[in-house]
Amino acid sequence: MKQRLSVLLLLLALILSACAPAATPGAASTGLTLTDALGRTVSLPAAAKRVVAIGPGALRLYVYAGNLEYVVGVEEMETGDVSGKPYMLANPNLAKLPIIGLGGPNNAPAPEKLLTVTPDVIFSTYATDAAAADELQAQTGVPVVALSYGGFGVTPIFGQEIQTSLRLIGLATAQTEKAEKVITFLQNAQADLNRRTSNIPPEQQPSVYVGSLGAKGAHGIESTQAQYALLQAIHAHNVADETGKTGALMIDREKLLAWNPKIIFIDLFGYPTLQEDYLQNPNFYQALAAVQNGQVYSQLPYNSYSTNIDTAIADAYFLGKIIYPAAFADVDPAQKADEIYQALLGKSLYAVMEQKFGGFRALSLGE
Repeated sequence: MKQRLSVLLLLLALILSACAPAATPGAASTGLTLTDALGRTVSLPAAAKRVVAIGPGALRLYVYAGNLEYVVGVEEMETGDVSGKPYMLANPNLAKLPIIGLGGPNNAPAPEKLLTVTPDVIFSTYATDAAAADELQAQTGVPVVALSYGGFGVTPIFGQEIQTSLRLIGLATAQTEKAEKVITFLQNAQADLNRRTSNIPPEQQPSVYVGSLGAKGAHGIESTQAQYALLQAIHAHNVADETGKTGALMIDREKLLAWNPKIIFIDLFGYPTLQEDYLQNPNFYQALAAVQNGQVYSQLPYNSYSTNIDTAIADAYFLGKIIYPAAFADVDPAQKADEIYQALLGKSLYAVMEQKFGGFRALSLGE
């Protein structure tokens, strides 16, 4: 009797097992464990489907790498005038999402506003140490994944930190294909610029200065950078490197006259400030060889709530075209810019940037 009962129970178990739905790979969540840009171990119960990105440049990185349908809120900083932010120009609907805080480098995250949109994950560039990220995670009860550009003074546009951050976004949202395509594009662009310029001997590298760079506002020609990422990417001779410093600098005018670079680039964000100064001090500018020889050119502004990597790479190609015309003979800067915007943002935006700021061109000071 007991033997027959055991057989019946076994048959019943087999029938019930056959009627149950088959397990689908990935359907049952086992959770995700990531190591973020601060070296923190972050656990998510499942791939995130509701996302916010806070802090300088965080949303931009997410736009490059993530599924935009997952974004459920944006900082107020990402609304209003977005002309300097190609990622917002390409995706205007993002500015219509609920506001999750003020944003800006000097404003702390707003936990209560973040919770109103019930995110599955918070991508953040605010935190510069693990304790700050842990605190926000404790305040919200939401996993916080720290991202990084690798520093905000001289951001290496092809730096490993950016690529790691893009990959983190893909992993946390189970959308790795887009992130990997962007990473591959960045790696190929870096390799192309390097291939074109790395073997140019020093004696064939003209002296270059980049002025009017934005640094918490618009500035005149005295504002520059040493170890400037764009010139480094094309192995150019940046006269500001002779200071032995790194990052943003305000130089004396006499120093620029002493350097007397062969080529000068002016960031178009600060160009109006420079023009005003030119009207007051034309003799200073006319004493520069680059001005005398018509070797003053524009550069599209690429810093707006951290680095617009797309515009920065487009600038690098234009700078290369001017500094090393033979090495970039096959490059049309406007077409290259649109190629870059298409790859990173899915839209051609050079005409929009040109209309707002003025495009790649030679500059006639005082006009």
